[in-house]
Amino acid sequence: MRFQLLPQACLLLLACFATWAVGTTGSIAPAVERAADFFGRHNSGSGHTNNWAVLVCASRYWFNYRHMANALGMYRTVKRLGIPDSNIILMLADDVACNTRNKFAGSVYAEAGRHLDLYGENIEVDYRGYEVTVENFIRLLTGRVDPSMPRSKRLLTDDRSNIFVYMTGHGGNEFLKFQDQEEISAFDIADAFEQMWQKKRYNEILFMIDTCQANTMYSQFYSPNILATGSSQIEENSYSYENDNDIGVSVIDSYTHYVLKFMEGINKTSQTSMQDLFNSYDPVKIHSHPGIRSDLFLRPLDKTLITDFFGGVAQAELFPLQECVGSSNRHEKDPTPPSSSRGPDAPYVPVVLSNITSLPRLTDETHAWNKRWKEVRKWTSVFVVGCLVFWVSFVR
Repeated sequence: MRFQLLPQACLLLLACFATWAVGTTGSIAPAVERAADFFGRHNSGSGHTNNWAVLVCASRYWFNYRHMANALGMYRTVKRLGIPDSNIILMLADDVACNTRNKFAGSVYAEAGRHLDLYGENIEVDYRGYEVTVENFIRLLTGRVDPSMPRSKRLLTDDRSNIFVYMTGHGGNEFLKFQDQEEISAFDIADAFEQMWQKKRYNEILFMIDTCQANTMYSQFYSPNILATGSSQIEENSYSYENDNDIGVSVIDSYTHYVLKFMEGINKTSQTSMQDLFNSYDPVKIHSHPGIRSDLFLRPLDKTLITDFFGGVAQAELFPLQECVGSSNRHEKDPTPPSSSRGPDAPYVPVVLSNITSLPRLTDETHAWNKRWKEVRKWTSVFVVGCLVFWVSFVR
């Protein structure tokens, strides 16, 4: 009699276990899916974990006021969108704000109305005055700097870094002048980017340049994962946007003005793509023909978020609960932090949280689902225990 009822008892136990497992999975799976959806909603497939910006004004002297305003306008934009000063390298002659001819001392404006001071109190110029040279620019990109170089003057990137490189000044066919003393060629920049790729110093690069015949400056690029855009074609000038009668000079270039105007509508969580930016180019308003080169870039432009280059990132990797608990237990047993294999000059990647929003709250349906399964598991357990007690009493 006892052995005849054994299969039924086993079936009851199996049913109890299956009910408990389904209930547990039902309550955990939605939470995992919500977490994955939250952390992946802004993922455009870039795979980068940090953003950097290199902003170069290659001009000096008062009459090149607009070039410094170009660079400072880009500086304000990338900083507003989440890239911290520690990840921004600003190369600027810095001889305009305190110039004796500046009627508005200590200020730089990019519009005739002078509504927004681009200089302000929060500007950190990393390379100033005669430090803005071709040699320093190439050394910055390739990492070939003197060991005594301070951290603020180093581009501490790695193979997970997206870098925005912006240059402005006077140029021509495949060259850009540095402070009317020397020139950098398209071949120099192309070779520097190739060294960066070989040394795993970037994941993707956005190269943007505003100068005469700007599009020729990226004609020699040959390294992968580089997206490039410029303000004007070969044999074409890049024009200023407007003058300010009180300042007495042009305050910004047309191409940069319209790029910055477009960027004012972008926030840290924007889903706007690089294709949207390029579609906004209007040769009639800019008075030149901006160019785009994407043959070296692997991702579709309409799937590449503009914040992949202009903003800070907020990436998170989900680990199973058991791994997190195991890691926590190991740290409790051994409070000594693990030794880092990173050398003294290796890049340090700060965590930049730009897309800061609250986690999605549980909906009423989810609460009802969890509550219902808890009730099912509870009464199923009571029923199975009752059946087991009845079976034991019966066989005795």
